[in-house]
Amino acid sequence: MAKVSIKAKQRYADKIKEYKAEIESIRKRKKAFEMEIKNGIAGENYKRITLANNSLNLLSNYVLMNQLSVSLLGIKNEAYLNEARKYCYKCIIYLEEVVSGSIDVPFSDYEERLVSIESLNDRSRYNLLKKLGYSIDAVKEGFGDNSKWKWSFVELEGRYAAIAKNMVDMRTFVAKLDPRVDGYTERIAHLNLVKRLLDRAANRYREKYELSTHHFDDIKLAIYFLSALRRMYLLLGDTEKMDMIKRKIEIWKAKMESDMQKAELQHKREKLNQRR
Repeated sequence: MAKVSIKAKQRYADKIKEYKAEIESIRKRKKAFEMEIKNGIAGENYKRITLANNSLNLLSNYVLMNQLSVSLLGIKNEAYLNEARKYCYKCIIYLEEVVSGSIDVPFSDYEERLVSIESLNDRSRYNLLKKLGYSIDAVKEGFGDNSKWKWSFVELEGRYAAIAKNMVDMRTFVAKLDPRVDGYTERIAHLNLVKRLLDRAANRYREKYELSTHHFDDIKLAIYFLSALRRMYLLLGDTEKMDMIKRKIEIWKAKMESDMQKAELQHKREKLNQRR
């Protein structure tokens, strides 16, 4: 790799000053909100939504600083990318504290959480989720396809899918599937996003199981995400899609049970060999 000139380094340092200043400003605001939550000031879940947004704004600045490093210095800045990845998790943690990270549970299990943010309109919910998705993609792209974090993004995307699903208010959602009700476009976009994310999370966990870990927890999670998607189609009354996913779940469960039996047989053989 060619040596970076002093002039190029100085130019880069000058370019990122504004981003560093913005990061410091956001961090100060973030600390203020965190202190309000700690002190029990009312509206704590709305403050967590703001903190989630703040985390994505911080992430964006770190991604931009890495992009400048690549374009001006020809070097990927792993430190900035790791900070961006950290803020992906922070955003998700804040949102899980608001709506939970449950994958396949009845709506009643987290209904009260949604009551606490009922003033957050459909447009704001969808825009936040869309921003989170773009942010995750930007960090993945920054690291590249061969990153050591490749499979960790499966978990990140799975948690994102669960949050997106849990931000849908099932109490009113179906009744509001009417083009005459304000926010219809965003509600439909949110619904389609949830369906895509749940399906992708299931497939990605299956891929992680097959190609990387071979851990049964991963294939189980894949099945949970399929089950959550089936639950969504149950709500919407789409029996054709429900049946299709049911068949897919049965196939995946059969595969998991077969693999478990093989693993158990292999374990028994190894124990017998050890005794000889």
